[in-house]
Amino acid sequence: MASVRTRGLGAQHQQRRRDIADAVLAVVAERGLAAVSLSQVAATAGVSPGRVQHYFPSKTELLTTAFERGNELSSARIRERVGPDLDSADPREVVTAVLTELIPDDPASLAHLRVRQSFAALALSDDTIAARLRDDYARLHQTLARLLRRDQAAARVSASVRPDDAAVRLVALAEGLAYYVLIGVTPPADARAQLREAMAQLYRRRIPALIGHSTVGAVPVAGAAPGGLP
Repeated sequence: MASVRTRGLGAQHQQRRRDIADAVLAVVAERGLAAVSLSQVAATAGVSPGRVQHYFPSKTELLTTAFERGNELSSARIRERVGPDLDSADPREVVTAVLTELIPDDPASLAHLRVRQSFAALALSDDTIAARLRDDYARLHQTLARLLRRDQAAARVSASVRPDDAAVRLVALAEGLAYYVLIGVTPPADARAQLREAMAQLYRRRIPALIGHSTVGAVPVAGAAPGGLP
């Protein structure tokens, strides 16, 4: 019985942390990142400020958990689009879904991107967070490169394409466009259309500089962290 109670308490603990992380995302979606405070998150979650502080002693830990929760929700949205088994899904569809998921187009994804921007900004002065992001990016790039190799083996992508380089450049394009969307330079629909065109060019085997070997003309990345990983 003791072990059952322990598992139950552990599940409750994790659920409360998720609820508070969801509250952070809700505050960001409705009022922006600047509105994230102990009292505001507590009010949105329906708990006391002391309860929030009990689970998250620092704002950095709170944002980190919200970042991870956003990634979890993002991964779920990707699987809704392409199916739960990514290994059996069409590689091109998976790559497109992952990349377009990086472009905010609704309150949930907008909140997620704003939190990720803040988390990435913290990485500029925190080596631990920077190391975490490097690991996340490495996994994302490897996943996309593996998918591109599958289509390369099926002759859907040119043998001249280097999947590792193409994956990095596609993510850089997506995140540069995401930043433009966040600051109002580019509408979400236009940003997603540009991503789909980059994918179409890749699969038409007419590889522009952005997707090929050159980095000239690449869209600058403005600090967004990776999205949901398959």
